[in-house]
Amino acid sequence: MTFAQIIDFETERADEIRELMHQYEQTAGAGGRKLGPKHRTLLRDRANPNRYLAVVEFDSYEEAMANSDAPETTELARQLSALCTRPPAFTDCDVVESGDL
Repeated sequence: MTFAQIIDFETERADEIRELMHQYEQTAGAGGRKLGPKHRTLLRDRANPNRYLAVVEFDSYEEAMANSDAPETTELARQLSALCTRPPAFTDCDVVESGDL
């Protein structure tokens, strides 16, 4: 079953966060890494422009946990947290239904 994690965070340094994410994705892809997210969406709260929600999808919960345990993911999380104005909040979800309309 597809697994999604929602990461709720606040930052005044969104451009730096986006740059770190792009670097991480390029490095992971260049290394031939098989595990990792299959899709991600970054949302910005219109009522609070410093609040963001990242929705990250994986093929399975097990792949998500293996990705979380990878040293490069741990380092990325440390760097991203340093750019946030509060600790991120995580919500783990099983994707019950998804589709384009």
